[in-house]
Parts: sequence; structure tokens; C-alpha cells
Amino acid sequence: MKRHLNSPSSRPIAAWLLVGVGMIIIQVLLGGITRLTGSGLSITEWNVVTGTLPPLNEQQWLAAFGKYKATPQFQLLNTDFGLQDFKFIFFWEWFHRLWARLIGVVFAVPFIIFLVQRRFKPAMVKPLLILFLLGALQGAIGWIMVASGLTGDAIYVKPVKLALHFVLALGLLAYAYWFALDLLIPKEQVTVNRKINRITLLIIGLLVIQLAYGAFMAGHKAATAAPTWPDINGSIIPSNMLGKEGGLADLIDNRITIHFIHRGLAYLLFFLVAWLSFHLYKTTGSPAYRKARRWPLALVILQVALGVFAVLTSPGIVPNRWGRFEWLAEIHQLIAMFFLLSLIRIVYLVRPSPVN
Repeated sequence: MKRHLNSPSSRPIAAWLLVGVGMIIIQVLLGGITRLTGSGLSITEWNVVTGTLPPLNEQQWLAAFGKYKATPQFQLLNTDFGLQDFKFIFFWEWFHRLWARLIGVVFAVPFIIFLVQRRFKPAMVKPLLILFLLGALQGAIGWIMVASGLTGDAIYVKPVKLALHFVLALGLLAYAYWFALDLLIPKEQVTVNRKINRITLLIIGLLVIQLAYGAFMAGHKAATAAPTWPDINGSIIPSNMLGKEGGLADLIDNRITIHFIHRGLAYLLFFLVAWLSFHLYKTTGSPAYRKARRWPLALVILQVALGVFAVLTSPGIVPNRWGRFEWLAEIHQLIAMFFLLSLIRIVYLVRPSPVN
């Protein structure tokens, strides 16, 4: 993206993008709540316009509940659900979808205003199109994910599709944030250091894999499979990681294997971020650089601690009740997003070569 996008006239566009970043963070957290409350399959249809409103009378509620009763989740897991139980899980999935629609409105209305005001420069057209396409793709993947849990013997959405939905949401978040930085930070604030840039990119690549495994942990409800630390059910390297599911399937379907990889990547990321921070503090840079370099290590330490406490509290999970584990899981997800954005900011501020 061209550096000349930074100008006073671009500040309203940057503010608009940052509002979008905040709304995406909330949307991801709402997705976490729908997962933790088992709400994701409560709405069995995708009605873009008419689905904006929830059922408005008893007849409509009974009709919606009747459709849910036809799902494998109700028939195999929630047969004891009454209408009030259904209304609770319906609310979270409805609110998650409503917030997605609000993001679309917040994107569209200012877009039209800025277009009329001719604030968009030619170099902004491609990033805006990418944002629009990523948002549309995310909506489509969301419905494909939900549909994967409505047939056969599935009582939850498929973990692979959940991981894809989650990682793409974070890709949208990171791209919107990068675009906003391009409009806010002058090129004079950018520091040149090839080594730091490469280390940060390596960490981001590993973090993407780690985030996918976080989604596998969530999708398989794997926390309770090994609620111990630092060992995994008494072993540092569990013996039942391979062969249970067969071949490569163990990497995404064996809950103990997922535990081992997720924990191992957490430790690796911690040491890599510590190494990165060593180089960040050895290097002088702009005020923006000095502010940004303090965050990755602090956030990764907090993230590891939250992960440990979440695993240790998982035996206390009570179905259909929000407790300590659920709070820790949500905060764990929030800090993961802040950690990702802190790395995006570093890689933006530290380039392998001078910015033109």
C-alpha cells in the first residue's frame, strides 16, 4: 500500500476502520459466547433480511423451537430443553448474527458518505475491495460452519470449519487494522531492521497455526481431556497421541494430540517473543516503535497464564451455566486478538527496507 495515503483528510477513514476493528473484536467474542453456551445451532436457517428480527410472539417462538427440535443437537443432547432454554441459546446466536449485520451497516453507510465526499484516493480502492470480500467470505463460511452441525449425528459444528471461521475472522481483523495504520502512521515513524521484521513474521505464522489449534481445542471441547499442568494427564509426552484417529486425523481430531500441539506452540511462541523483545529493546526507533515494542511479551505471558488457568478450571464446567472456565476462555480469546494486533503493529513499524 502506498505511503502517501497518510494525510489529515484520511483520518476520518482511519477512525472508521478502527471502529470496524473494535466491532470485529466484539463479534469474535460473541462467537466465543455462542460456542461456550452451545448456542450456535439454535437458528437453523440463514435469512439475511427477515432473520434480523427474533420471533415476536409465542407462535413464532414455537415454530423456531420446532425447527431446532429436528436437529441432531436437540435429539442427541438437549432433549430436556424447554422453550425458555431454547430462548436463551437462540438469543446468543441471534445477537451474534445481528452484530455481523451491524458491522455491514457500519461499513456501508460511511463508505457511501466518504465516496460522496471524494475522500477515497485511488490507492484505497484495492484495500477496500479486499475488506469487502473478506467480510462477505466470513459470512459465507459462518453459515457453512453452522450447516455442518445440522445433519447426521453432529451435535456441534465441525471443528475444522470452526477453525477456518475463526482464523478468517482474525485475518479480516488484522487486515482492517493494517489499513488503519497505513492511514495513521507517517513513514518517518517506520524503523528499518530486517532481522526484527523476519522474526515477527515467523511468530505471526506460528501464531496463525496456534489460533487454529485454539479453535480445535474449543471445537472438540478438549480442555477437560487433560485438565492438568504442566503435564498432560501425568505425562509430558502422552503415549496416546497417534493411532487413535488414524494417520493425520490425529492432528485435528485426537483431543490429547491437540492439547500437546497447542501447549507446545504456546511455549515456543513465548520463547520466540522473548527473543524478539530482546532485539526490539536493543534497537532504537521512533516514538511509535518504542510504545509498540512493550506489548508482545506482556501479552504472550498473560495469554499463557490464562491458558493454564482455563485448563485447570475446566473440571468445574457445568452445562448451561457460565462460570470461571467460561470467563477465562473468553478473556483468553480476547488477549489472543490483542497479541495478534501487537505483532501486526510491530511488523508494520519495522520493515526490511526503507519505505518510499
